[in-house]
Amino acid sequence: MAAGGKRTGAGRKPLPVAVKNIKGTLQKCRTNPNELKPVGVLGEPPEYMSDIAKEAWRYAVANAPAGLLSSLDAAVLERWANCAGMYREALAKINRSGVSGMLIKTPSGILRRSPLMDVIRDLALEMKGYEAEMGFTPASRSRVQVAQALPHADDPWADIAG
Repeated sequence: MAAGGKRTGAGRKPLPVAVKNIKGTLQKCRTNPNELKPVGVLGEPPEYMSDIAKEAWRYAVANAPAGLLSSLDAAVLERWANCAGMYREALAKINRSGVSGMLIKTPSGILRRSPLMDVIRDLALEMKGYEAEMGFTPASRSRVQVAQALPHADDPWADIAG
């Protein structure tokens, strides 16, 4: 460890305070008091994105848990949405062709796997990284817990019903 007890090399990435708080693992002694707290809401996708990537952006913004994404996450979301758009387009091309779209014939007549299949695989792997970072996968969401709402002080049944 470097001076001040800060991790400098390999190892687990530190979780943001907000994530630790949601998970219920926040400890004051391990809290970075100077952690940035992003503000701002994600708006519309950038104009230069493809229509299918814009659709992916809007879907993610509309379906992400409240408070998960902020305007600071726009670049990561943009990369994910662009990958998602290209993935969908490549997959649609394969699906239109059926199994024959998964294969190409070389000039010598040998059947080979279509390079489009490699593109689809690479895009899926890239998307997986962004999805884990943004809490878009079932596994990444399973590590986050939302605190239950506290009972109202004026609720006479709160002590009995829990």
